[in-house]
Amino acid sequence: MDLSAEVRDGALVIRVHEDRIDAASAIDFKDRMREAIRDPAPVVVLDLSRVAFLDSSGLGAVVAVMKLLAPRKLELAALSPTVAKVFRLTRMDSVFTIHPEAPR
Repeated sequence: MDLSAEVRDGALVIRVHEDRIDAASAIDFKDRMREAIRDPAPVVVLDLSRVAFLDSSGLGAVVAVMKLLAPRKLELAALSPTVAKVFRLTRMDSVFTIHPEAPR
């Protein structure tokens, strides 16, 4: 799982450089995120602009990362229509703050 992280305006922005987070990659995603979130920024923004597909395992992995971060916040950014639909259908769009674009 290819991720990059940088601090922007006081938030840790983590960009996913993969086109899918699914059952085959969910564990690797969580492991890489665990490494990336060591930065103590109070807010972590997960840039999903390159992710075209997210299944239930991927959604579970994102939720697991949110729990790992507590009490810090995990926010999402730049969801594709397909990924946004997964969050809408599961009502997880009410749990996460979702930004239309990632910080640049």
